[in-house]
Amino acid sequence: MIELLKTLTNLHGPCGYEHSVTYFLRDYLADKVDEVNVDPIGNVIARKKGTKPGPTVILTAHMDEIGFIVKKVEENGLIRFEKLGGHDDRILLAQPVKISGSNGVVQGVIGTMSAHYVKFDDPSKVRKHSQMYIDVGALSKNEVLEMGINIGTPITWGTEFQVFGPVNRPRVRAKALDDRAGCAVLVQVLEELQEISFAGEIIFLFTVQEEVGLRGAKTAAEHMQADAAIAIDTTAVSDTPEETMDQTLGLGRGTGIKVMDFSLIVHRTMKDQLIQLAEQQEIPYQLEVFPGIGTDGGAVTFANKGIPTGVLSIPSRYAHSPVEVIDMGDIEATKELVKAFILNLHEGQSFPF
Repeated sequence: MIELLKTLTNLHGPCGYEHSVTYFLRDYLADKVDEVNVDPIGNVIARKKGTKPGPTVILTAHMDEIGFIVKKVEENGLIRFEKLGGHDDRILLAQPVKISGSNGVVQGVIGTMSAHYVKFDDPSKVRKHSQMYIDVGALSKNEVLEMGINIGTPITWGTEFQVFGPVNRPRVRAKALDDRAGCAVLVQVLEELQEISFAGEIIFLFTVQEEVGLRGAKTAAEHMQADAAIAIDTTAVSDTPEETMDQTLGLGRGTGIKVMDFSLIVHRTMKDQLIQLAEQQEIPYQLEVFPGIGTDGGAVTFANKGIPTGVLSIPSRYAHSPVEVIDMGDIEATKELVKAFILNLHEGQSFPF
């Protein structure tokens, strides 16, 4: 799954500009499912029918990554930008970025003053993103335009995929693991279902614009009839030394079975079934109560007359940064629990309140 993660995170797909991810998944899944299509706003919807009657289940993960968009090009060639999704201004300075210009990808860096000038500045000051700029090496506005960059051009982090940590317990560092890691889980589950009999029908829903309000999931789920759903996303761990961390979620401790977040109080039947399966299959898990985030599960659960929805969270350090970190053991546990849920489906199964 590491190579799949590398491929997916290397794609450029900030909110509203997920095109490269959408087209990759559409083409990659085409011969593995019964039907795949792209809806008008870019969601990828793939259906796989089982060999036996059973319930219809949505499995969803979002394709978009946080990023930026060009707001203005200054006469001296420096670029002003706006955020796409949630960022912490404290980590923006001196970070590499990639700008998806009309002539190809352009390398850039978010500028910062030299450390030599700190003595003349307020070193405790955190400048807002609106005061920052991106340097692409241009000397003028015309040079920037000639590079294929203009107002509205999308921008992503410019960091590269890395595997690090002990050989027998690898971790991955990359941009966009939120939520290409969830996409990778669903793709891997689908790969492993190719030669396995299961009941019912699985709808694989890869959504756009989650980071700006669960927009893709809201749109797609309204047109789907399903008996249950599971959303796969990353979640921010609290196992580092900062004083605000409460040690309730940790990297390397297994998949997170969500109890609640600000978008969803998880359907009790779904939560209990996921816990039961994890214990039966000896899959490591941790329970997640974290009001600081929301997921597509919050949108899917409201669809139609209401869809019983569970959420599995892949623990992540440094979320919404250019160096997000996940443990491969956690992503494997997430994949195994999704797979166990599917293989446990049977005819006549329901998910009552």
